[in-house]
Amino acid sequence: MGASDSTERFSSRVDDYVRYRPGYPPALLQWLHGPMAVAVDTVVADIGAGTGISSRLFLAAGHPLIAVEPNAAMRAAAEQALAPHYLRFRTVDGRAEATGLADASVGLVSAAQAFHWFDTTAVRAEWRRILHRGGLALVFWNSRVLDGSAFQRGYEQLLLDHGTDYSAVAERYQDDTTMRAWYGHGLRGELHVPNVQSLDFDALRGRLLSSSYAPQAGHPRHAAMITALHDLFATHAVDGRVAFEYQTRAFLGTLD
Repeated sequence: MGASDSTERFSSRVDDYVRYRPGYPPALLQWLHGPMAVAVDTVVADIGAGTGISSRLFLAAGHPLIAVEPNAAMRAAAEQALAPHYLRFRTVDGRAEATGLADASVGLVSAAQAFHWFDTTAVRAEWRRILHRGGLALVFWNSRVLDGSAFQRGYEQLLLDHGTDYSAVAERYQDDTTMRAWYGHGLRGELHVPNVQSLDFDALRGRLLSSSYAPQAGHPRHAAMITALHDLFATHAVDGRVAFEYQTRAFLGTLD
C-alpha cells in the first residue's frame, strides 16, 4: 500500500467522515493539560489532520494549530469547518514525513487516527526537526472495540466478510507494545479511556462507509454489505440505536 494510495483513499468519503466519525473524550485533554503538563498555548502541528476532528479538539482548548494534510478534499473540509471560528488556525498541504513546516516551529506534534499510515522511521526524523527543544509528540487513536459486545463482534465479522482490504489495513495499526518501543526512553505517559457513539441506522451506515475498506455504491460487495448491516442493526439495536464502542489510546513523549 503506497503513500499515494493511503493519501487518496478517503477522497470519496469526506462527507461521511465529517458527519459520522467520532470525536475524542474530554479525558484526553484533561490528561494532556493536567498530569502531562502541556501548556494550553503550546503550538500544535496536527499531522494527518483530515477533516479537522482532532484539530477542533485542540483549537477549542486554546491551542494555536497548524493542520498538515495532503488530501485536498479533506483539507478543504477542515478549512470550511474551522477557519471561520478560529483565528489561530491554518492548514498546510504536507505529509507526515515532509510537513513543510519550519525547524523548531512547534511545541507539540499530534497524530490522531493516522499514525498507522506513516513511515514511522521517516516521521521520527521529520517531527524531531519541527519540534522545538523539549517538544513532545502525541499519537492517539479511537480504536474500535472488537469483542466488547455481540454487536461489536458482529460488526468485525461484517468487515471481514465484505471489506475490500480490511485485513491488510487492520494489520497496519500499531499495538501498545509497538508504540512503547517506538518512543523508547522518551515515553512520558499513555492513556486508555472508553469512548462510545450512540448511532441510529443511518449514522451506523455512514460510519461504515467512512472507512476506506468499505465498498461504496456500485461495488459488487456493497449491496450485500448493507443488507448484512441492516440485519446486524435489527438484531442488536435498543430503542433504535446501537452503542459503537471504542477505546481511545494515547501516547506522549519526546523523540530524542
